[in-house]
Amino acid sequence: MKTLAFSNFRMVLADRIVHGTLELDENGTIVALDEDPRPRSGSEDGQGDWLLPGLVDVHTDNLERQVQPRSNVRWPSRSAFLAHDSQCAAAGITTVADALCVGDAGFESQRIQTLRDAIVDLTFLEKQGLLRSDHVLHLRCELPTPNMQALFETAMAQAPIHMISLMDHTPGVGQHANLDKFRESRRGDGYSEAELEQMIQESQQRRETYSEKNRQYLLHTLQEMATRQGIHLQIASHDDRTAEEIQRNAKEGIRIAEFPVSMEAAQEAGRLGMATVAGAPNVVRGGSHSGNVAVKDLVAAGLVQVLASDYVPHALLEAAFALTRMGLTDLPGALRMVSLAPAQMLGLEDRGAIAVGLRGDLLRVGSAADLPHLRAVWKAGERIA
Repeated sequence: MKTLAFSNFRMVLADRIVHGTLELDENGTIVALDEDPRPRSGSEDGQGDWLLPGLVDVHTDNLERQVQPRSNVRWPSRSAFLAHDSQCAAAGITTVADALCVGDAGFESQRIQTLRDAIVDLTFLEKQGLLRSDHVLHLRCELPTPNMQALFETAMAQAPIHMISLMDHTPGVGQHANLDKFRESRRGDGYSEAELEQMIQESQQRRETYSEKNRQYLLHTLQEMATRQGIHLQIASHDDRTAEEIQRNAKEGIRIAEFPVSMEAAQEAGRLGMATVAGAPNVVRGGSHSGNVAVKDLVAAGLVQVLASDYVPHALLEAAFALTRMGLTDLPGALRMVSLAPAQMLGLEDRGAIAVGLRGDLLRVGSAADLPHLRAVWKAGERIA
């Protein structure tokens, strides 16, 4: 049953906070906002709690973590997808872009099977009406892989895609530029030193062979789709480190810098008018797990437009409130990074804010021990968590 009226909430709009009431129509669309704070009979009484827009996540690897809860365990894919969906809904994410790897950089070969299974599972579960959150796809195209083009073409033919990112997780570049730190992170996977060095060398050789060829294939294909079919997919670079990398991306039509790993790269992206996506876990933890730039420093410099959950769904809501506590932005500004801005990035114009005419994706949030306490989640007025 839909909830059609909400009263006595502190509603966080895109540009201000209003203590008042909200009404939805039978389709779950917001039809009225009122600044009268008094509780109304027959409505959801917020008792002064926050009412926030549903969160929109442009990049999460959480499905992969349900499929492989341990390095030597593979969970049944459909069960994993349902668990992932439930975790997103319980974290207040009403729309999620599942980031699926197209190709393997040499250390996680099972990701290819995850891609294939996820497309089939998403289609089936949507038709059965079994998903709580809305799911779209974000293809993470690993450039230094021999089968990237074939996997990409298969995925594009089978499912609607909203975002593409160009990735290179080769040891020695991008996120893994520090090879000593990379080796340290992989020793726990059981590789001997000799095996680890051989895998690094092979990965670097694949980069030399395939990265540039695959990059040009993707850019050409996506440009052709835009010209011939009118399909404009958002294209992001990933883990950029230098101003030169950003400059090349902008020149070739890439308008999103996803998870820049240095202040230099983020500053150049801002100078060139590119949107920057940063990781919410980095905010919550206080810094990068890879030793790269702290997102709070990027936010303080005005260089972040969108936060993504990356690998922890509940980090989105926590990060928004954390940035507010740090004094780096106000609550409406923090919420825009996890709702309206990512919705617009994905081309979803019907959601992302509490405003008349938009879909009633809503979160009831209290607070406990300086943390946001999510009490309820609605999607188009339907309670999903």
